[in-house]
Amino acid sequence: MNEVMAPSQPGADVPPTQAPARAGMDRAVEHWLLSAASDRRTALREWSTTGIAMVRCGGIFAALRVPADIIHAAAGTDDPAGIDCYLSNALRGPVLVDRFARRYYALVPSSTARCPELSAALGPGVECLGTNSFLGVPHPTRPHPGATPSYWCVPAKVPGPLCSPGAIVKVVNRGRRLLEEALDE
Repeated sequence: MNEVMAPSQPGADVPPTQAPARAGMDRAVEHWLLSAASDRRTALREWSTTGIAMVRCGGIFAALRVPADIIHAAAGTDDPAGIDCYLSNALRGPVLVDRFARRYYALVPSSTARCPELSAALGPGVECLGTNSFLGVPHPTRPHPGATPSYWCVPAKVPGPLCSPGAIVKVVNRGRRLLEEALDE
């Protein structure tokens, strides 16, 4: 039975005929993220109580942590919707933002953490969270800002596909260049 979902429900932006498929994908992404948690029950409890679950980096993914000013400069806006659209097109993989810490986290292949050339290409202030690092991730159905400081600005649509480290280097270099140009004016 298809029913129209209220706007506050996950998947509310999905037409009713596609809602069951979207719910299945959301569940698959949830299980994928939970596979990175040290304890699935704890992660589920964290999602239900705080909206953020701690997962371990370095297994199924690593995360590149980028300061917000670099991302905002690259996107050419401070508007969350504009930034989300820019990152979706530029990175084509899951990205979350911590609005309070003013940092973006792009999920990348775990091998990225073992690539010193990438660290040099990204420059100072951008850090790769790999093995022995933890990342607080919002529930996969939290693609918009809510009560928690973090949300998926580019949600994972299916388990597995990640951002290209090379695409992140381009975004970071663009942001740094635009910030430098703004200082020179």
